[in-house]
Amino acid sequence: MEFYRFDQDSGKQITKFDSNFVMSRIIQTSGNAHIGCMHLPVNGVVGYHQAVSPQLMLIMTGAGQVRSGNDDFIEIKAGEAVFWENGEWHETVSETGLTAIVIESEELNPSAYMPSKQSNL
Repeated sequence: MEFYRFDQDSGKQITKFDSNFVMSRIIQTSGNAHIGCMHLPVNGVVGYHQAVSPQLMLIMTGAGQVRSGNDDFIEIKAGEAVFWENGEWHETVSETGLTAIVIESEELNPSAYMPSKQSNL
């Protein structure tokens, strides 16, 4: 399990074409990718299961906890992402609810675009 950031501080200021916004790059894939929006309610659970392909979960709102294998749960919040390898056992829970974008693809390489959660910019 790897953690990344896509919050505003990890992005780049865009001014081209008289623009004024921050873009945080996430991923690029030339092959098939499944992208969905997951809504966990209060006390929601994504049960313990194996990833069927490499999977990237980007927390958009709210917070929760994730774990991989038999490891302890780790807090995750909006602006953070977690990546699981193909076949990796994992679980997500949230006491307060969360909304996340989930990307599944054999070609995911989040470290090519996002800083790790531990990185200091």
